[in-house]
Amino acid sequence: MTEQPSPSVADAGGRGPSVLRAHSPAVSAARARRWGAFYYAEQVLRVMKSYGWTIVMYGVGQPVAYLFAMGVGLATLVDTSSEGVFGGVSYLAFIAPALLISAAVMTAANEFTFPVMDGFKWRRVYYGPHASPLTPEQIAAGHIMAVTLRFLLQSAIYFAVVALFGASPSGWGWVSVLVATLAGLSFGLPLMAYAASIKEDKGQFAMVMRFIVTPLFLFSGTFFPLDSLPLVVRWIGWISPIWHGTELGRVFSYGYDESPLLTMLHIVFLVGLAVAGWLLTKRQFVRRLGQ
Repeated sequence: MTEQPSPSVADAGGRGPSVLRAHSPAVSAARARRWGAFYYAEQVLRVMKSYGWTIVMYGVGQPVAYLFAMGVGLATLVDTSSEGVFGGVSYLAFIAPALLISAAVMTAANEFTFPVMDGFKWRRVYYGPHASPLTPEQIAAGHIMAVTLRFLLQSAIYFAVVALFGASPSGWGWVSVLVATLAGLSFGLPLMAYAASIKEDKGQFAMVMRFIVTPLFLFSGTFFPLDSLPLVVRWIGWISPIWHGTELGRVFSYGYDESPLLTMLHIVFLVGLAVAGWLLTKRQFVRRLGQ
C-alpha cells in the first residue's frame, strides 16, 4: 500500500513544497485557554453575519423612520408651541440622543434573552464549546464581546443618520455612540444573567419586554423632560439605563446644561450596572455549565 503524500504548498520564493502541519492538541488547548473568549465571539459574529443585512437595515431604517416622523412631522408642531422648553435646541436635537440610546437597549433586550436561552436549552450551543478547553466565563465573555461590536456598529450607523438630519450640533456628538453601547450593556448584562437562570420558557421574556422595556422607553425622558412627569412615575426614569444614557448623550450631542456631578452619577450608574451584570452572568454560566 503506497503512502499518501502530506498536503503541501510552495514555500516563499518558490523553492519547493513545504508540509502543512496542524497544531498539536496541547498547543491548540493552550491557545483556547488564552484566547477562548475571542474564539467564541468569532462564532457568534459568524452567526450574525447570516443576518447582517437585517442589522444594517435596522440600524438605518429605524432612525430614518423615527427621525423623519418626529423631526419633520411632530417637531414642527412642538417647536412652534414649546419654544425654550428643550433647553434652547430643537425638538429633533432633544429626542435624537434618546432614540439612539433606546435602540441600543432594545437590541440588548433581544440579544441577551432568546439567544442565551438557545445556548442553554433549545440548541444547547454553549455545550459544544464547553466540551473544549473553553471555560464558562470565556463563553459568556465571547457572547458579550460579539454583541458589543453589534452595539457599536448599529449605534455608529444610527449616529450617522442623526448627523445627516442635523440633530447633533456638537462636535462631541460621536461620543454618544460609546454612551449607547454602555447603556446597552448596563441593561443587557443583568438581563443576560436572568436569562441564564431560566430553565423553562414560560413567557418570561415577553413579560420583560412588556412590563420593563416598554415602560423604560416611555418614562425615561425620551420624548419630553423627565421633570415634567409626576413623581408617581418619575422614579422609573431615575432607575432607567435609558434615562441615564440619554442625559449623557444630550450632554455630548448639544451641550446639555447639567451639573458635572450629575454627569458623573450617570456614568457610575451605567458602569455599575454593567459590572454587576457581568459578575452575575459569570456566576450563572458557571452554575449551568460547570467548571
